[in-house]
Amino acid sequence: MEDLTRRPVAKRPTTLRFDGRVLYLADDSKLIRDQLEGGRNLELTDELQAKLRDQISTDEITPAYICYFFDETLGEFPYLGLRAINPDTGEAEAPITRGSVKNGGFVCSVAGKRRGKGSSREQSPYAELMAGIQVVVGESIERIYNENCQNLGMLTTTDFSVIDRILSGEDIPLSVFTDGKDEITRQIIEYGGLFEFNVARLQGKVSLPAPHSAAPDAGDRPMTVAEKIFARHWVVDAANEDVGVDWVEPGEAGFFRTDVRFSHEYVTPMSAIFFEQKMGTDGKVADPDTVLFFRDHLTFLHKAMSQERIEMGLLDVANQLEVKQREFAERQGITLYGEQKGHVMGSEAICHSKILEEYAEPGMLIIGSDSHTPHAGAIGCVAFGCGTTAIFNSWITRDVRVRVPKSFKVVISGAPRANVTAKDYMLEILRQPYIRDGHAIGQIIEYAGPAVEALSVDERATMTNMAAEVGAFTGIVAADEKTVEYLVSERGMDEARARALVEDMQSDEGAEYVKVIEIDASTIEPMAALPGDPGNGVFVRELEQEPVRIEIAYAGSCTAGKKEDMDMYARVFRDAEKQGLKVHPDVECFIQCGSIEVREYCREQGYLELFERMGASFIEPGCGACINAGPGVTRDADQVSVSSQNRNFPGRSGPGQLYLVSPYSVAASAVAGYVTMWEPGRPLQPLSSRKLATV
Repeated sequence: MEDLTRRPVAKRPTTLRFDGRVLYLADDSKLIRDQLEGGRNLELTDELQAKLRDQISTDEITPAYICYFFDETLGEFPYLGLRAINPDTGEAEAPITRGSVKNGGFVCSVAGKRRGKGSSREQSPYAELMAGIQVVVGESIERIYNENCQNLGMLTTTDFSVIDRILSGEDIPLSVFTDGKDEITRQIIEYGGLFEFNVARLQGKVSLPAPHSAAPDAGDRPMTVAEKIFARHWVVDAANEDVGVDWVEPGEAGFFRTDVRFSHEYVTPMSAIFFEQKMGTDGKVADPDTVLFFRDHLTFLHKAMSQERIEMGLLDVANQLEVKQREFAERQGITLYGEQKGHVMGSEAICHSKILEEYAEPGMLIIGSDSHTPHAGAIGCVAFGCGTTAIFNSWITRDVRVRVPKSFKVVISGAPRANVTAKDYMLEILRQPYIRDGHAIGQIIEYAGPAVEALSVDERATMTNMAAEVGAFTGIVAADEKTVEYLVSERGMDEARARALVEDMQSDEGAEYVKVIEIDASTIEPMAALPGDPGNGVFVRELEQEPVRIEIAYAGSCTAGKKEDMDMYARVFRDAEKQGLKVHPDVECFIQCGSIEVREYCREQGYLELFERMGASFIEPGCGACINAGPGVTRDADQVSVSSQNRNFPGRSGPGQLYLVSPYSVAASAVAGYVTMWEPGRPLQPLSSRKLATV
């Protein structure tokens, strides 16, 4: 820290000039190849702008296997998973190859709406940066991806007029990229990245905005539950440990003290490299007792990686992630939830599962290196994902920068059907125009209403977890009596302490919401999201008219590997067993839990024996198929799978077609052999087996 106070740090020039080409990520594979292979420079016409790819996820910018690299090698790989339509065949294909972007001399990359949605992986903008991309343009840009770009020193904008200015070689004022930004974000851009800004901050060279509540005539304001938590964690004076203000409001920017900071093996090594580059190998993480590491994403990778990629050396590269994280944890004295010991494979826990099971408390502020960090918001805390640079900076400062987001509320009332779950609620929410059109990006989604209040904490976690698919900053459910019950029964917490934590962790009457979406639970049926996007929701009964045969059923992930999810799989299987049915002969069924605690719950309930009798393969804890890194992934484009995980972006779980459904529906589909739903009292009707017919 003393070294940082003496380290030279300066702002960027006030004008910038870029020398290079512009890459248009169009939904036309021929246009992309023309730019990369033919050296063609396109002109931005209205026709071209209409063809720009929307909804480009970070899974497409850097597919999971690309993230095994955690250094400048990533510059060889941006956009390798991006799909575009071949205008001659009408088929989707991946037109971008290794090194083609880096070798093309591009300085600017242009896309359409919701650029950078999905995973919080900072490998995506870092790969673009290392390939030469300095400016990112999009009609709208997702919150975490946008922050990751800013933290790395990349420039982002939704102003398409910048493109002509780059191509003409003119001097562009830096203010073009800072106008409209809050004071902290503006200065991060001016200093060229978050670390450089924090060095200037430690040296007293930056100006931090005072909270509006500090004004003499500030008065008071009603707050949402999330705003109350931000108010409690606002860092007023880090040097004097002065934390907390009376109130906050949307748009205010500041630094906020974290209660828990966690990362997993996909991110920790890159953060550790950044940390050691900036702080030296002897640098120490601040307050390591509040930092957690997890080995959960790649435990089963060797079971899913193709022989071709193994021969490319990618398995060896991926295994180095675990080594780097473990060695850094040992040097820093940080708790690591690693792999299980002995002959049992798997992780001790998925990070989100363990945070909710053991660490999260109402009123906490938690950051994690994963877009599904909001999982813990189920018990009334603010938990959100951030990128590599934000994580490693938090190791130094213990805080994180935030511009307090606007909040919108989803109120679910009415009595749901017996086979409708929190997952069905989410698939209905995701197809709402407000979300589909990108209006919810970067906002806080608060789930409320009698139907939400009736949910268990496990089911609430499904909804807060999938705030990531909404594109929201985070998701939260106000703490209540169900929260108290959870803390006492699952954590063994003293009831008086649990009630004290829950107190005032509800939104005030008159709190400000930019939108209220009201949904009648009685109108919701079991849902399925068609392949490609979680927002492609339809009622399952619409698919049953022309049955969609499946070959794989995957039940698990952080979203659906909880105790209550296991109850749902077991309930369907017990009904099927009474019918004399098992998992369909044409289907491989995998059930994966989120933690050792959930596995032991399954053992106690007799579920492990049930799953085995039914012909399902039970898998130890880990992320696995959800990130194309374990049993349950598709192996070719023609395979069809059904899953209770959180997202189904192209390539997310292999090259095949993935349908998202609830835990009830994935178990029913596994038995029936096609995408279907479970309904109490309605017998399952399996399709005839193709496999048996050919014997």
